Amino acid sequence: MQIGCSAPTSGPLINPDSLLRIATEAEVLGFDYVTVSDHVMIPTSIASRYPYTDSGEFPSGAAADRLEQLTAASFVAAVTTKLRIVTSVMVVPHRPAVLTAKILATIDYLSKGRLTLGIGAGWCEEEFLAIGAPPFAERGAVTDEFMAVCRELWTSDHPRFDGKYVRFKDVLFPPKPPQQPIPIWVGGESGPALRRTAAYGDAWYPIGTNPQFPMDTLDRYKAAVARLRGLTEKAGRDPASVALAYRVSSNPEAQPKGTVDGQRKLFSGGAEDFAGDIKALREAGVTAFDFGLFAPTLQGTLDNMKRFRDTVIAKVR
Repeated sequence: MQIGCSAPTSGPLINPDSLLRIATEAEVLGFDYVTVSDHVMIPTSIASRYPYTDSGEFPSGAAADRLEQLTAASFVAAVTTKLRIVTSVMVVPHRPAVLTAKILATIDYLSKGRLTLGIGAGWCEEEFLAIGAPPFAERGAVTDEFMAVCRELWTSDHPRFDGKYVRFKDVLFPPKPPQQPIPIWVGGESGPALRRTAAYGDAWYPIGTNPQFPMDTLDRYKAAVARLRGLTEKAGRDPASVALAYRVSSNPEAQPKGTVDGQRKLFSGGAEDFAGDIKALREAGVTAFDFGLFAPTLQGTLDNMKRFRDTVIAKVR
């Protein structure tokens, strides 16, 4: 079982010294990985519905300082030696496929095989328009084709591709990433996300608090996993070949202990509750968990990380 925490890519903790300290402290404390999130720019007016709040409003202010995800991942890789870096998640259509494949292969090469590629198709149409990404309505097809491009470039000695969005042949693409291939965790909770996971994902990587597709109780999560297993088998793959990861956006005490339909609401309450939920989900097959442990200050964040190690991780390992 792996347990991770988030490294900041926006807000007051993104200065180099703070980011370095959080990443290196995560490694010292025994976290297995850190996550880095992805937005290139946030429009000041957003009509698109954010999936993870009841209101549909994006919780971060548009004026917050913000780092580019893959550059930040490179920085974290450079200041650590064992910690894995998980993109959580990379919005695949935001970047050209071939260039993205090269950047990711470079990160994996320079980190000696420590990159995990969490992916998503994106939710903010206004951001797609602002950065000149492919059409928002085609983001699912673009995501699938771009991932096929990456795997072709990462694994083939003589890569070639003839798709709708990307075409190339008679090219070379060394060095290959040390991991063959870089593992892909598919984010999202919708039907298309499940089908994408079933088709080519190495792991499913949902957030349990999506109001449209809630997985905030053990029964709801198990039902979603059963659906994923069926889709994976239908896609001609061994259902056991797709691992399960679970992302939690909050830390202990962030919300009071609660119930949903008579069942305990996952990851509500305190440290003992979090430890119990990790154990329950581990029995359901989850092998990786990560948590947002940020506080307004660097010291507060470091304190949260240490407290989480002592009061949660120590009880589940």
